Amino acid sequence: MVTVMVFGSFDLMHPGHLNFLRQAKSYGDKLVAVVARDSSIQKIKNFTPKYSERDRLEHIRDMPMVDKGVLGYEKDPYEIVEEINPDIICLGYDQNSYSDNLEEELKKREMEIKIIRLSPYRPDLYKSSKLK
Repeated sequence: MVTVMVFGSFDLMHPGHLNFLRQAKSYGDKLVAVVARDSSIQKIKNFTPKYSERDRLEHIRDMPMVDKGVLGYEKDPYEIVEEINPDIICLGYDQNSYSDNLEEELKKREMEIKIIRLSPYRPDLYKSSKLK
């Protein structure tokens, strides 16, 4: 059983998110979606999400391609990776938070996880920052 992990805010769900989740699911048998905490979004993106972390978690759990939805950790964002221990982490084409030093962090924690950068889906139309 191949477990794939993705991360995201998943605040305003749109076709780009659905494509992202479908692409990620195609790499394995089980898709785990990690929903960013409200405090992490505030810190990284400098705004408050429209939906609470609990609402966003419920939305992601309702997605048919998501097998498990969990909240990330506030103090150590890589702790959830250690806990789930996926075979693959799929990143969005424009995901930079925590992904810049992801390989280095995984090596430091002695974890061998394949990292795949997914393709964009109509970023001219379906990009969260454009849809706000």
